Amino acid sequence: MGFLKTKGEIYKAVEDVDVGPNSNQFYLTANVKAPRMTGFLVKVFAWLLETPIFGSIMLYFLKRNNLIHKLVTFAELQESPLYVPLHYYEGGKEEENQSGASPREQVRQALGCMVAPKPLYSFSRWTILDYSTAYNSKLITPTKVMERFLSAVEHSSTPSMQMSFFINFDAHDILRQAAQSTHRYQQGEALSVLDGVPIGIKDEIDCMPYPTTGGTKWMHKVRKCKDDAECVKRLRSCGAILVGKTNMHELGAGTSGINPHHGTTRNPYNIGRIAGGSSSGSAAVVAAGLCPAALGVDGGGSVRMPAALCGVVGFKPSFGRVSHSGVLPLNWTVGMVGILAGTVEDALLVYAAISGPNSSHHSQTALPKLCFPMLKSPKPIPNIRLAKYGEWFNDCNEEIRVCCSRALEKLHDNYGWETIEVTIPEIEVMRLAHYVSIGSECTTSIGRELEKLNKDEVGWDARVALSVYGSFSSQEYLNAQRIRNRQLQFHKRIFSMADVIVTPTTGVTAYTIGNDTRHTGELDYINGAALVRYQIAGNFLGLPAITIPVGYDNSHLPIGLQFIGKPWDESLLIHIAFSMQALCISQYKNPEVFWDLLAN
Repeated sequence: MGFLKTKGEIYKAVEDVDVGPNSNQFYLTANVKAPRMTGFLVKVFAWLLETPIFGSIMLYFLKRNNLIHKLVTFAELQESPLYVPLHYYEGGKEEENQSGASPREQVRQALGCMVAPKPLYSFSRWTILDYSTAYNSKLITPTKVMERFLSAVEHSSTPSMQMSFFINFDAHDILRQAAQSTHRYQQGEALSVLDGVPIGIKDEIDCMPYPTTGGTKWMHKVRKCKDDAECVKRLRSCGAILVGKTNMHELGAGTSGINPHHGTTRNPYNIGRIAGGSSSGSAAVVAAGLCPAALGVDGGGSVRMPAALCGVVGFKPSFGRVSHSGVLPLNWTVGMVGILAGTVEDALLVYAAISGPNSSHHSQTALPKLCFPMLKSPKPIPNIRLAKYGEWFNDCNEEIRVCCSRALEKLHDNYGWETIEVTIPEIEVMRLAHYVSIGSECTTSIGRELEKLNKDEVGWDARVALSVYGSFSSQEYLNAQRIRNRQLQFHKRIFSMADVIVTPTTGVTAYTIGNDTRHTGELDYINGAALVRYQIAGNFLGLPAITIPVGYDNSHLPIGLQFIGKPWDESLLIHIAFSMQALCISQYKNPEVFWDLLAN
């Protein structure tokens, strides 16, 4: 189709692009015009894309209309490719972490940075420290809590609720872990503050005795789970009770959490709304009070999006901070293990447990020592500067814009923190380059299995995604990595002016689950683009990022505010998030679906 070749964008040198507030850079919105499709329309669309000739033509024009050809495929760039966003650490105030403390010791250190008492609010979720205190005080045992947990999960699966929190859980294994934890507390030998605390594991992460499905019907048949993932081993060594594999969007290839194989995870704040994806089950179990924390995997906002929609904390550390060993290799340069939690403090404790150098990368870079912020009071660090790109920040619905703007005003009025205006160039270019990267890596990872697979085992919406992913060329992938390098240089310049970048977490709140999505899933690219709008830098550039609940829309659906930090600067990022939480937590509202596992 050479005669239809699109003229590629010719990009200026990075140093010639202004990132200041008065830049002449044009903010390009996502060029997404496709109608929402479900049911028979999704099937037809999938069939057409899978036909050899007509499918190729359709994919060509889809990429052309979405500006992939102009902005990525045929673009002219001066930068060399950057394949892995693992940031070199030059040393400084933090020491190189050569050996690393044990998970239990890291949790103990993090706990020492926190204060035990907490004020009473109209609504608050039980924290990890609450569980530990209740166990140590003999008010309740882990066994009793897990009995309540299993009863709640059973209730959540009734026809009137159909919450679809889990893909797999084993009552016998859960009670076995609880009995062991109960015995340790009776002997005064609790392993850590995490001992006996229920934690969910996204079904993209290996956790014995469960198969790892990745939200599919087939993955566990071709890839056997033989051991815990490294992050799961660390949690288990701290005594956490691993309560099963939480639901997710099939192959992580969507933002809604609608799964035709394992059910659609529903939002505890409104069971008629999506929980978000792809770590939908992990967000929902935390929001509903079943776990104070859960693990997810964030390849394109897959921890932060559902966390924001479900009104909980979502934290994605720097690339390489948490080992990826034992995680499905669906997107190895953009996917990272993340944490969903009821509070920033709980996210910190789980982060302390699971963090450690990735052995496969350790020889290539020096990882900075794990540092924890002091969270003993909301007294903030002075003179924090928050970078805000106004046009991007405001590219969300009005209720989100107003709520997040008020949150920034609170930070200024209470702490004196300054919001500075910047320009982040070529945001839509970065989104498209990330899409090319994550799609190419997914199909490369599972391509051999897909060739042998009966297509009927794959959901219809996932089949559409895989057809698009498989259309990306080596030229597109290489240019996407050049764009990665380019964007990293832009962000380094912005971080020279500010401590963090601040954005809304999503462009929309949780939308309605259609009655027509149960068997085919859905294609809703407009809402999907709005959900991922602020997510990409964290994944594509390997930056740490965290979302905090800061309010609700007129339908009482949660709204999140996101902070994106410098590489390896998780300590400051967590402190900033904690300070934001302190100004909002008294106004948090209880979801319509909630269980109190520590009730008297």
